[in-house]
Amino acid sequence: MKAAVLYAPYDVRIDERADPKIEQPTDALIRMSATCVCGSDLWPYRGENPIKGPTTMGHEYCGIVEEVGSAVKGVGRGQFVIGAFAYSDNTCSNCKAGYQSGCIHGGFFNTAQAPMLRVPLADGTLVPTSGTPSAGMIPSMLTLSDVMGTGWFAADAANVGPGKTAVVVGDGAVGLLAVLSSKMLGAERIIVMSRHEARQKLAKKFGATDVVAERGEEGIARVKDLTRGIGADSVMECVGTQASMSQAIGSARRGGYVSYVGVPHGVTFEGQQLFYRHVHLHGGPAPVRRFLPKLIDLVEDGKMDPGKVFDLTLPLDQVAEGYRAMDERRAIKTLLQP
Repeated sequence: MKAAVLYAPYDVRIDERADPKIEQPTDALIRMSATCVCGSDLWPYRGENPIKGPTTMGHEYCGIVEEVGSAVKGVGRGQFVIGAFAYSDNTCSNCKAGYQSGCIHGGFFNTAQAPMLRVPLADGTLVPTSGTPSAGMIPSMLTLSDVMGTGWFAADAANVGPGKTAVVVGDGAVGLLAVLSSKMLGAERIIVMSRHEARQKLAKKFGATDVVAERGEEGIARVKDLTRGIGADSVMECVGTQASMSQAIGSARRGGYVSYVGVPHGVTFEGQQLFYRHVHLHGGPAPVRRFLPKLIDLVEDGKMDPGKVFDLTLPLDQVAEGYRAMDERRAIKTLLQP
């Protein structure tokens, strides 16, 4: 089959790879209905995360089950399913605590930008929808595999709730869906930090009440101005840089909650600052599997449409352009049609 392979920084190609097959009784094979490029894929694409030789790419997926191993009981051939970007048994102590992305027996996908995908631990990883979604619903279903689930975790970890003031640092797909998640969870005021007009417009459609274009200390000061000098109850860091983390912590009120879901690069914490601000910090790879059933229901019931973050759709064989467009900020998120 054809699959996306990263050879070197800024060099992603479609290459021939062996078709996946059932390797363990707990495996399932799915035929992809759609996949996509993730913002976190840009770290290795830009050379920030070194790779050792040609590396397959992709971890977001949804599609039709084509084959299951002998031990799989929860999903069957012909069902439309969605799985998290991290596979999990959903039964270990970490999974039972709600942190399936830290499953003792699990791991992370990196072969999903392809027509077929082998899913280990299928019963713990895959969640079937109530039926086969319409073509128009596929983009929203695909977001649940990672970017919407991560945005939801960002809001959940930042203790977003009714009456709260929330700040989202980052206007990529995760940040925009953290805005949507904050709206769904009842935040009264949602401030998004963004300098990009098209992204600001989408953030407002998703529920943002205010836009702050300033960065650094000026951005923090602007948030303070909007919150009577107090700071926000909940702040979501959705980038992964030192600047974004510092801005997030600085924007929170004393005793506020800061979540971080951007993959950290060069991020450090200053202990004295955290100590005297009483800030709560919670983050990491999103336990998307915890939220999947609820998120599927919200999409199926028409209560949210997170698929709007896809503003570029390409066939899989044009994956290189998909990466370029996101790297150059010409696209928020690229959907790939296998």
